[in-house]
Amino acid sequence: MAHLDDTAGTLIGADNVSGTAVYNAAGEDLGSIHDIIIDKKTGRVAYAVLSFGGFLGIGEKYHPLPWSALTYDVNQGGYVVHLTREQLEGAPQFGAEERPDWRDRAYEQRIHDYYGIGPYWL
Repeated sequence: MAHLDDTAGTLIGADNVSGTAVYNAAGEDLGSIHDIIIDKKTGRVAYAVLSFGGFLGIGEKYHPLPWSALTYDVNQGGYVVHLTREQLEGAPQFGAEERPDWRDRAYEQRIHDYYGIGPYWL
């Protein structure tokens, strides 16, 4: 199967997004994208799930970030979010053995409220 090259204009394949570094505005490495969550009805990317903390996959936490909170920075070779490490530590998260209920709009609303970003479904 052909993969969309990550240098092909503004489009990127999901397999190229996974593992991409995420930095804050100060250039501090916050982690990497573990997964992306897509709205099945609209086809829009709703969230990037950031892998944050832990060591060699142990104790890692996953933080769903509204996709609109990320900006790709060519110079960094990764995504940038305007968050401090401390803000991310206090953000909605789940562990490796947990799975959020993406059908729960109240859960999603808490994510958007935390980041001060309007919901993707509006």
